[in-house]
Amino acid sequence: MLKRTAAIAAATAAAGLVLAGCSSSDDDATNEPTTSVSGESTEAAAGGDITMAVFNGWDESLATSLLWQSILNDKGYNVELAFADPAPVFQGVADGDYDLVTDVWLPVTHADYIETFGEDIVELGAWFDAAALTVAVNADAPIDSLAELADNADEFDNRIVGIEPGAGLTGAVEGAIPVYGLEDMDFITSSTPAMLAELDSALKAGENIAVTLWEPHWAYGAYDLKNLEDPEGTLGAAEEIFTYSRTGLADDMPEVAEWMSNFTMEAELLYELENQLNGAEEAEQAGIVSDWIAANQDWVDSLTA
Repeated sequence: MLKRTAAIAAATAAAGLVLAGCSSSDDDATNEPTTSVSGESTEAAAGGDITMAVFNGWDESLATSLLWQSILNDKGYNVELAFADPAPVFQGVADGDYDLVTDVWLPVTHADYIETFGEDIVELGAWFDAAALTVAVNADAPIDSLAELADNADEFDNRIVGIEPGAGLTGAVEGAIPVYGLEDMDFITSSTPAMLAELDSALKAGENIAVTLWEPHWAYGAYDLKNLEDPEGTLGAAEEIFTYSRTGLADDMPEVAEWMSNFTMEAELLYELENQLNGAEEAEQAGIVSDWIAANQDWVDSLTA
């Protein structure tokens, strides 16, 4: 059943609610910290203990946190990862329970949290500048824009495959539907894993498919995709992803604060790491990151040069 919105403005605002649409496992998220994983550094923790907060199910949060856990452990720190949903993470950083979080989306997605906690947390810097909500298609699809989709709906089996009904991304696409005359297409919503399964199946079969997606996501490293242009801006502008710290980290660990402030990561590197981590068991993650670092050693070394 096609889902519609009554107001485009409301859908554009909903693009900021990507809190519910930036992971491949949102259904597993909880409202409290769920897990803490200690790093296995071979060096004494001469630099001190660090707790990095990781958003449940957010792939870029996990990938960057595991990467920095490995880097900082090798530099003599003892890094633990604590998993929680965004609300308790921001509260924990403000209270000083967590030292760092690498996945703050601005200016829209996490704006309310920054308004609430901004005076008690410290922005260290943006490491990714192209975070966005998208409708993606296979790279060899016959269209390049949402404005062309209605006239070519048959090429896509008259479907747009979405994620969870309550996701911010879903609300944004619902707002795009009347703008681009897509009311006659089926907008199918169920879950992120279901969408990814449909994407995988269609691409393996050489079929066209249109799915709701977001960047950064490991699918861009696993598949040959392109984002449809959004000339009316219905899905919102690109965002940046920032690292934030607790107050006082720069005084306690100035080199860590400096490294994190200077940290940037190109999409290709991020997608490669996310793709390798996708579906891996927790016990496998450290080894995957270690192998990935070895294959990208010069770039990793530059992060703390």
